[in-house]
Amino acid sequence: MQWQRYRVFYLMLLPALVFFLIFSYWPMTGIVLAFRKFTFTSGMYGKMWVGFDYFNDFFSDREALTYVKNTLMISLIKLFVYLPFPIALALIFNEVRKPKLRSLYQSISYLPYFISWVVVVGIISRLFAPDTGFINVLMRNLHLSDGTTFWMMEDKFFYPAIFGSYLWKNIGWDSIIYFAAMMGISPSLYEAAAIDGANRWKQTRHITLPGIRGTIMILFILSLGGILTAGFDQVYLMQNPGNYAVSETIDTYIVKTGLEQAKYGPATAVGLMQGLVGLVLTVTVNKLADKYGDNAVW
Repeated sequence: MQWQRYRVFYLMLLPALVFFLIFSYWPMTGIVLAFRKFTFTSGMYGKMWVGFDYFNDFFSDREALTYVKNTLMISLIKLFVYLPFPIALALIFNEVRKPKLRSLYQSISYLPYFISWVVVVGIISRLFAPDTGFINVLMRNLHLSDGTTFWMMEDKFFYPAIFGSYLWKNIGWDSIIYFAAMMGISPSLYEAAAIDGANRWKQTRHITLPGIRGTIMILFILSLGGILTAGFDQVYLMQNPGNYAVSETIDTYIVKTGLEQAKYGPATAVGLMQGLVGLVLTVTVNKLADKYGDNAVW
């Protein structure tokens, strides 16, 4: 039989299967807490059924729409506003003809990705600190302000800070996939275009961008799964009483409800809602991509 022939390989695969069963699939059974009442004496799966009470409680909360709106705003910024930047950076790398120089530029752009959000937010806080921060000192020297502005407490500063820090941290790393896709485009296409008189911009427009369209679409579809996950680490660390109205998201609500208030059932219910919305969006957009093009994930 086939399994006997490859039993050594199956045996090598067994530790990985056990790992995912224990740490990925078995914890998913805890989703039942979204429909059961949890007590510390009832165990992981709760004591009595509560149906959809936790979902009703969340949507009955007058702040629920604010949480959803803030989450969608941050997610849309990261999904749509951010999208062209790593593509543009990959196009720039593609135009650098000296491999060593290109590798140096790429390495520099990758480095921020490995810095934790704790450090990144700490840097931002120091740069924009009142009185002593570089930005406030600069603005005071230029007579643009008195230099006492607490930028991190400003509502209007929160979204630009979210976008700017996310861009700085991730643009280099995310450009890797797009650059790899560009490397897969046949050089003969560029040579033929050059013979026909196409300059570099026309080659980029008519060869490079269409050549990576499938990669862009696939990454976009996969990103839709986290549209209700705005990025907990970054948002939570940048949140403070001054910007609470625009920084409280579904993720921060789940952590505060589940861990700080020990309301595991309501937190599980909202988390389940996040996952279901992401799943529906991903499947729907993938079906549309499969129907109207050839760039579907599956």
